[in-house]
Amino acid sequence: MSTQPSRRGAPEAPDPLPIAVVDNHTHLDISRDDEVVAVGDLGPVLARAASVGVDRVVQVGCDLPGARFAVEAAEQHRAVVAGVALHPNEVPGLAARSELEAAYAEIERLAGHERVRVVGETGLDYYRTGPDGVPAQQDSFRWHIDLAKRLGKTLQIHDRDSHDDVLRVLAEEGAPEHTVMHCFSGGPEMARECVDRGYYLSFSGTVTFKSSKALRDALAGTPLNQVLVETDAPYLTPHPWRGASNSPALVPLTVRAMAAVLGVAVPTLCAALSENSERLYGPW
Repeated sequence: MSTQPSRRGAPEAPDPLPIAVVDNHTHLDISRDDEVVAVGDLGPVLARAASVGVDRVVQVGCDLPGARFAVEAAEQHRAVVAGVALHPNEVPGLAARSELEAAYAEIERLAGHERVRVVGETGLDYYRTGPDGVPAQQDSFRWHIDLAKRLGKTLQIHDRDSHDDVLRVLAEEGAPEHTVMHCFSGGPEMARECVDRGYYLSFSGTVTFKSSKALRDALAGTPLNQVLVETDAPYLTPHPWRGASNSPALVPLTVRAMAAVLGVAVPTLCAALSENSERLYGPW
């Protein structure tokens, strides 16, 4: 299929993948155009993704409304499983308003749902939160790690400008059996550390950016049985659509770029991505 812009400026679907894969992390409740997205709107989005070989997604909620949306989406659409957590950037404000304990209680209740397979995204973000918010973020990260272990769920980690502390807290608390570095942003050295610890590394459209050589070097050293792909939609749209709104239907662009970096055939990578996802999250 063509990858030239359509008349409306939206990305066209790429060529289908030979073996279906999972979008390991997406936010279908968020619109870059400030449009309201309802669970009932997801059918066409999921069908478009399935038509190019992305037949399953992990819908991640980062706050209470998002977590509720994720659970409802997973209940209504068999292609969807859910992740729920309080994003690190949400936590300082909740703590300041004395709302954090109530929010934890709801996240824990939602996380017990059979269609919720992920606790996340949780972690640390020192890019948007200043030093005053760091203690609350770290405490929250530890709480989510404990929740994932208690419930036997996969942990998905958000890490922005906080590599050392993320790895330190995981080591101190003991990571869950299944731990995913969502939208991996480190270099080869961090990738080796994560691989040695048994973590999975999930790569987004950023791996296709010309400026992302260190990220591609990190991917090149990641074993096939520990690699995942994601959109983080509606953000991080892969080349050649960078800047447009992302969606699961664009995952094939990232997968083909990843296969080239890894030096493997596209079907080989697709099979690994699907198997890794089912190992982490179970059957859809």
